[in-house]
Amino acid sequence: MAKSPEIQEVHRVVIRFAGDSGDGMQLTGSQFSLASVVARKDISTLPEFPAEIRAPAGTLGGVSAFQIQVADQDILTPGDQPDVLVAMNPASLKVSLPELPRGALIIVNTDAFTTANLKKAGYERNPLEDDSLKDYQVIPVPITRLNRDAVKDVEGLDSKFVDRTKNFFALGLVYWLFDLPLEPTLEWIEKKFGRRNPAVAEANRRALQAGYHFGETAELFQRRYRIRKAHFPPGTYRRITGNEAVAMGLVAAARKAGKTLFYGAYPITPASDILHHLAPLRHFDVVTFQAEDEIAAMGAAVGAAFAGALAAVGTSGPGMLLKAEALNLAVMAELPVVVIDVQRAGPSTGMPTKVEQGDLLMAFYGRNGESPLIIVAPATPAECFDMAIEAVRLAFRAMAPVIYLSDGFLANSSEPWRIPDPEDLPSLTVDHPTGPQNGRFLPFLRDPETLARPWALPGTPGLEHRIGGLEKEPETGNVSYDPQHHWRMVQERAEKIARLAEVIPEVEVYGPEEGDLLLVGWGSTYGAIREAVRQAQEEGKSVAHVHLRYLNPFPRNLEEVLRRYRGILVPELNMGQLAQLLRARFLVDARPLPKVQGRPFKVQEIKAAIDDWFRQRA
Repeated sequence: MAKSPEIQEVHRVVIRFAGDSGDGMQLTGSQFSLASVVARKDISTLPEFPAEIRAPAGTLGGVSAFQIQVADQDILTPGDQPDVLVAMNPASLKVSLPELPRGALIIVNTDAFTTANLKKAGYERNPLEDDSLKDYQVIPVPITRLNRDAVKDVEGLDSKFVDRTKNFFALGLVYWLFDLPLEPTLEWIEKKFGRRNPAVAEANRRALQAGYHFGETAELFQRRYRIRKAHFPPGTYRRITGNEAVAMGLVAAARKAGKTLFYGAYPITPASDILHHLAPLRHFDVVTFQAEDEIAAMGAAVGAAFAGALAAVGTSGPGMLLKAEALNLAVMAELPVVVIDVQRAGPSTGMPTKVEQGDLLMAFYGRNGESPLIIVAPATPAECFDMAIEAVRLAFRAMAPVIYLSDGFLANSSEPWRIPDPEDLPSLTVDHPTGPQNGRFLPFLRDPETLARPWALPGTPGLEHRIGGLEKEPETGNVSYDPQHHWRMVQERAEKIARLAEVIPEVEVYGPEEGDLLLVGWGSTYGAIREAVRQAQEEGKSVAHVHLRYLNPFPRNLEEVLRRYRGILVPELNMGQLAQLLRARFLVDARPLPKVQGRPFKVQEIKAAIDDWFRQRA
């Protein structure tokens, strides 16, 4: 009897599932993520998929991939280079190969390496039959044929559907390789298909189990791998994506405030999932509105805010452009609306499924006139929950719109999230006036502390008032073209945003409080920056990291922190927009580290920039 391969314990591994956009790689990766979290591992994921609804099968443009780093310790990125590649066809191998380090393990579906598929991928020769893969550990597996044998006896399924289950065969094999349980995925299959389509459920079960047992019996692997459990603080955890976290954060904020949540949206990648997550939650007093266009969604949200709801909209860069006029109406009418911009690569339609941080300057200045509003940005998928609640808190406090800058990486990637106790969430009480004071209601008589105007609910007797986009007389809100009235109102609208710096956290410095180099980031660059800085610190370099969640206003201690360092480096997925703002606002030498490739930073890219800075100083 053959000896079972030994199990080697490792601290972390990076796995990339890649195949045609019809091969179910996103589902495969999400199920591997789920199983890893259930087994108490830390994870960070990077889904990658083409923008086309269905790119030509077998082509390089049709490759869909899902990368995941799994570890027994806190991790912040999906990994720079995959240790393991599961390649379902020649195109996925060709696209993924440049990302692999020498010695990486490649599990390849040999059945897909037909003459036609090789030609579509641009291969002149079969790479499995020459020396082009000699630097890698290649494990050839006829996944399509083995899966057909496992599923062939399930009645009611045609051959085309049978082949659609081969991703579960590959998943089962990788579960065996990394000693992960099948149960979370088996439970998911039963819940998803068990009652509605028992044949589909049975086929997926068989495929998953066949892949696992093939690993046990095929004797293709010299060893298996096991990642020990990560040490999390006590609590109940689940896997969460950024879009899921935004949706739950908005619902939690509405419940804490005692408000109906109105969410309006026109479907747009990569923000659409927020609408999908909120639509079934009617029993939580959630009203969702799929508008006919971006302008209608924004206009409806302004109306919902006027009516007293927690009003939110979701979109991406092109939609932000269309929403600008109605968003400025909310600025002028001073109504609390949360606008979630899940950024993507632009300009114009750009690369809809790829990540970028190109909308920061638009958030600051992309409206006519002097139109300041609040801008916040979460740093991790799980943090999208907390920052959604924070966006609502600030909107209510200042009676002003908020732009919430997420992006495609945060939206679709996932990590473990500790489910909070609702009692620990911030209080969001809102006081609405119940009637006029001294016989007269002044809709723009400002709170002396916050400068917010009262939020008068329509239909309240005695609180009738004029609203709209024309400039107003202070306090009364009557239409006014008086130069001094305009000057005062512009100043007050700006000052109430600036005063929020008094109630937002100061920036925290990771590393030395003063020294040689400070890296400043915002949004989804957090993980790569933090890991690169940590590595530089281990080498004895005087490097620190500040990450901004609050962009307008900036935290009150930001300037003082910036001036403690000899150099400032700003990694961004744009051409240097935050760097421009820091240079203009604080007159500091903030140097951009731009990346505009539709992909997040790798740790090694930022670490190389840190090393270059120190070499130039030497």
